[in-house]
Amino acid sequence: MIKKTSVEAKAQEALLCRGAVEVIQRDNFLEKLNKSIVENKPLRIKLGVDPTAPYLHLGHTVLFQKMKQFQDLGHEVIFLIGDFTGMIGDPSGRSQMRVPLTPEQVTKNAETYKEQIFKILDPDKTEIRYNSEWMGEMSAVDLIDLASKYTVARIIERDDFQKRFNAKYPIGIHEFLYPLIQGYDSVVLKADVELGGTDQKFNLLVGRALQKMDGQPQQVVLTMPLLEGTDGVRKMSKSFGNEIALEGKPSDMFGKIMSVSDKLMHRFYELLTEVSLDELRNIHPMEAKLKLASLLVNRFHGADHAREAADQFDVTVGRKAPGGHELELKLSLTPKRVIDLLYEQAWTKSKGEARRLVQQGAVELNGNKITDPNYEIIPVKGERFDLKVGKKIRYTLTG
Repeated sequence: MIKKTSVEAKAQEALLCRGAVEVIQRDNFLEKLNKSIVENKPLRIKLGVDPTAPYLHLGHTVLFQKMKQFQDLGHEVIFLIGDFTGMIGDPSGRSQMRVPLTPEQVTKNAETYKEQIFKILDPDKTEIRYNSEWMGEMSAVDLIDLASKYTVARIIERDDFQKRFNAKYPIGIHEFLYPLIQGYDSVVLKADVELGGTDQKFNLLVGRALQKMDGQPQQVVLTMPLLEGTDGVRKMSKSFGNEIALEGKPSDMFGKIMSVSDKLMHRFYELLTEVSLDELRNIHPMEAKLKLASLLVNRFHGADHAREAADQFDVTVGRKAPGGHELELKLSLTPKRVIDLLYEQAWTKSKGEARRLVQQGAVELNGNKITDPNYEIIPVKGERFDLKVGKKIRYTLTG
């Protein structure tokens, strides 16, 4: 074991553990990084994804972003498409059996995934593998041998199966094979590190166990959180209607990112970018969100579409008017303090500045000066307000 840990290894560890929920075993991870640097031998990083749907959203890219960080540091990244496991269906987080996909569905979805991941990963430095390469050739005898390496008691320990068993929901025998096959993938690929969401922890640990039985060094397990959707509560999912799709209109992606809360915005920065979180402390939340939206739209749709989406957003919310004339902003039908409105729309850099503008008589509503910092606009559907800030007039419309 290498006792002296290099500064470079610690720097890599700090970056790669950013945003991670759990690293098993973290000491071993640092040892692997240090050995990789000393021996000038990159680590093999595995991420397996089952192509169960023809689309991806920003929630999926949390793991892709982490893969990119490994890739940028010179490590070998393996994007494993679970075309074989996809026909079984991952039981993680499921209260019922998945409907098995046909080989045709899996193949079609896999091609879509490959197109979308290369908007983040370097295609020339990414190893694409399919677990049907080895599972498709496995005989019944080989499968029985694999199944003998794990007990039913250990499999049934997983929380998903426990809940279904107690609720008397059916559990298919084929579902027991899923974590074994995912773990066996790590044996075949000789993975040093496997990435996954927190819901994948059980499957990832099976990989460690099977590697140990095979006499291989055990992979480090690095789990990432499940990114919340636009509602800021539930995980991002098309079924919840809170997803931000990678494919679709750039303006839709831009607008949905701008709609998230400030708290979720910081989470997006942490998990989807490499921007230092310290930088955000000195940036107005609205400007930080604009930067985030532009960065992500640029990544998935290109710079031109990012600029167009930003301009369209500015026109829609009233930060910029077409031709430089009338400006419009739609208000929700809830009372809104004027100083809050000025701050939230980035017309002032702070609420203190907004308060001073009001106290100095620089703000007018429908021709009347407002001097009370706590003055509230009470929108009425269909009613129009003229808000003047200094020499700039903005017309606010109720929604």
